[in-house]
Amino acid sequence: MRNLVLTMVFSAIATLAFAQNDTAAYRSQFLAIQKKMAQDKRAIYFNMQIKGDSVKLESTSKEALDEFEKNRPHADAVKFVSTLLPSAALNGQTYGVANLSVCNNRANPQNQAELMTQMLLGTPVQVIKKQGGYYLVRTPDGYLAWTDGGAVKTMDAQQFEQWQASKKVVFIGEYGHSFSMADEHSQRVSDLVSGNILQVLGEEKTFFKVAYPDGRTAYIPKSQATFYSNWIKRPNPSADAILSTAQTLLGVPYLWGGTSIKGVDCSGFTKTAYFLNGIVIPRDASQQALVGDAVDVLENDTISVEKCLKNLKAGDLLFFSAAKRRGINGGRVSHTAIYMDNGEFIQSAGMVRINSLVPSAANYDGNQSKTLVGARRILTEIGKPQITRIDQHNWYGKN
Repeated sequence: MRNLVLTMVFSAIATLAFAQNDTAAYRSQFLAIQKKMAQDKRAIYFNMQIKGDSVKLESTSKEALDEFEKNRPHADAVKFVSTLLPSAALNGQTYGVANLSVCNNRANPQNQAELMTQMLLGTPVQVIKKQGGYYLVRTPDGYLAWTDGGAVKTMDAQQFEQWQASKKVVFIGEYGHSFSMADEHSQRVSDLVSGNILQVLGEEKTFFKVAYPDGRTAYIPKSQATFYSNWIKRPNPSADAILSTAQTLLGVPYLWGGTSIKGVDCSGFTKTAYFLNGIVIPRDASQQALVGDAVDVLENDTISVEKCLKNLKAGDLLFFSAAKRRGINGGRVSHTAIYMDNGEFIQSAGMVRINSLVPSAANYDGNQSKTLVGARRILTEIGKPQITRIDQHNWYGKN
């Protein structure tokens, strides 16, 4: 009997050892595919979970899953499952609309996780999967992150189409509130920031009666809102319009991941200045640096103030790399700003502020200027890939 028990124990240990070796091979293959096809976590979800002899692979990329399947180790000791997202467990609720004035989207499904970006009330999203009380969502700029369950109202295709087609208003005040009655002295329902989108149910006195995605109703002053149909049909913005919007954020504190008047990071600031003028551009500085038309601002990989003054136009985006401070050329873009005129630019660095590329200027920012690595013209490229008018974006209800 004792020998039988020992044999069973040794057999279990051997099986576990084989499984560990096999799952290690799976992990190695996962890392190889990730590096090759899913390196940018902002755009592609590619995740593997290993528990004992079970391996679970999930991705939003069919190509990455197919590549893994084609090359994966085949081991009898491992139970392997591969899933293409969005998850079937969502039961068709793969659409959603942001439900709070500003929603926090994080790197992982935890409140303490890094804030990656934010989405404004009324933002349409693709819902990828649910984990605990969080949803993995993709925003209209293609950005993947996790948001709290209360921050998004999930919908099926029919409900989402109804939301797209519904009559809506946009909050155009910088900051304000909605109320329980058509009276600014009544109880507040929520705060609001510029760019928030709500369904309009009717009008009462000097107020719009509105509905939130989750069904809450409220009233907002007509003076602080405009009809969505008019808002999205505005002509392409001018440089003056972009800069006017950007300057409404002067003094707003820097917030990593922020995209509203409550706080903005560098690319959240540039993205918001364009979004509030009807244009969707990529979320992060390193992504924004890949779109639009390149503007020559360098001489031998070093800023040329002469070229900047000659070639740049108001509304252009400037890009900087902190790696240049260490003498490294070709480093990752880590900061962005909007060019104004005469060498001045507006940026979110500590807070939103105006600085200059010109060394003799009183507001010269040598810390940033010396790290300039490029510039892109956006305003002449509207309609090109990843520079999209809201009314031409399918998620907002392409007109």
